[in-house]
Amino acid sequence: MSTEVLPGSGTRSETDVRPDLSHGDGDHERFAHYVDKSKIVESAVTGDPVVALCGKVWVPSRDPKRFPVCPECKEIYESLPEGGE
Repeated sequence: MSTEVLPGSGTRSETDVRPDLSHGDGDHERFAHYVDKSKIVESAVTGDPVVALCGKVWVPSRDPKRFPVCPECKEIYESLPEGGE
């Protein structure tokens, strides 16, 4: 929040409001997550957030190859039946 004094008009407060698209304790930011490939492509075009198997919601912008796989996503993925959507 910033406060600015304007001549002859008192003060004006502005609040920068951004949606919190991350869930959890921050550990999700250190991992690459499993997401449906079509959703990643859609997100790249629209800028809409995606939802990982573990529940993390964010707009992908980093190279996932630079990060270890999220253990929760990996566990969920490995429990899915083969050939499933």
